Amino acid sequence: MDKKFTMLKNKAIIIGITGGIAAFKTAELVRALTKRGASVHVVMTKNAMEFVTPLTFQTISGNPVAHEMFQLFSGSKIGHIVLSDIADQMVIVPATANIIGKIANGIADDFLTTMAMATTVPVLFVPSMNTKMWESKMVQANLQKLKDAGYESMEPGSGDLACGTSGRGRLPTIEEILEKMEDIFTDKDLVNERILVTAGPTMEFIDPVRCITNRSSGKMGYAVAKIARRRGAEVILITGKTYLPPPRTDMEIIEVTTAWEMRDAVMEHYKPCTIIIKAAAVADFRCKNENCQKIKKKGDSSSISLELEKNPDILAELGKVKENRILIGFAAETENVFDHAIEKLKKKHLDLIIANNVAQSGIGFGSDNNEVTIIDKSGSMKHVPILSKDEIANIILDSVKKVLKKRKVVEDDWY
Repeated sequence: MDKKFTMLKNKAIIIGITGGIAAFKTAELVRALTKRGASVHVVMTKNAMEFVTPLTFQTISGNPVAHEMFQLFSGSKIGHIVLSDIADQMVIVPATANIIGKIANGIADDFLTTMAMATTVPVLFVPSMNTKMWESKMVQANLQKLKDAGYESMEPGSGDLACGTSGRGRLPTIEEILEKMEDIFTDKDLVNERILVTAGPTMEFIDPVRCITNRSSGKMGYAVAKIARRRGAEVILITGKTYLPPPRTDMEIIEVTTAWEMRDAVMEHYKPCTIIIKAAAVADFRCKNENCQKIKKKGDSSSISLELEKNPDILAELGKVKENRILIGFAAETENVFDHAIEKLKKKHLDLIIANNVAQSGIGFGSDNNEVTIIDKSGSMKHVPILSKDEIANIILDSVKKVLKKRKVVEDDWY
């Protein structure tokens, strides 16, 4: 069963395709949108059809492709009006210098530009072009016009370009485009908050080759950071080593390795934050003496002893200095889950704790899904069934909002 959380489900998305070499990548975007449950309608310029045929997009989207200026839908209904009426969002990808210039200056001479003028829903431009063209004063001036008129846009990526040069101008990744589209649909209810999130495992070295660590993938913390930023918060993500790509490009990301490094990074950055969410799986112990050289096997001995000492308890330290900040911890347990979680919540002065049973198959470490219970200071519990970690993150942040709201009511009553 697909548990993927998306705000694109049941949305009518218009994809406008123009004549750039990146047009072929748009097929992947259309497929990704249909998999997320969106109804996709493709509009192509004549130049776009020099790169990819309309049949490709009709096959993938399951809907007719519009490309003629006076194309009619459903008898006498004018195409660009029909599509603009049903649309929830319009995305122009790749957005060439030509299409940017036309729409910025009010030129409507084909189906796509006419529809862009007719629609009242958010329109997102995803540029892709040669570096020199992207950096030209005219293109930048036209982009500024679009932004001033309320249109959304993305920055292109950097790398090798089709023209044989390298620089800024590449189409953003499909995941980046999807994230921006989700962002547009999301209410910005955390816009006044600065949130510090920790994620991933820490590693404690035994010798230059071996280490003590755990199975944390970082997916839960990354999901919390991504959704918090999507909801408008300013986010700092402090992460252990993971194999995950950055959750977004518009947040501060600090990479650490050991528990002490994470502790130092957290204590350096927590003060300006209003909310701290500690989702990292920090190693409780480290080797008392790290070997400078790789430990070698000695004779026929089948065992080796390591002397361990405790790592800093970052969450407990934060609990002592939290002041009016909201502090959230995680309790990844294998037995007596709620008892251990409640004890941790009280002992470390938390506002919320997120408890889950990592011994349960299909959730927790390494999984895209999770099942948690959110416990507050009063002992009230909210059970969240198996859902994607993105959706779990959204529900956790909803619980944070409730704490914020209660705190505001108390402050208002006090005054």
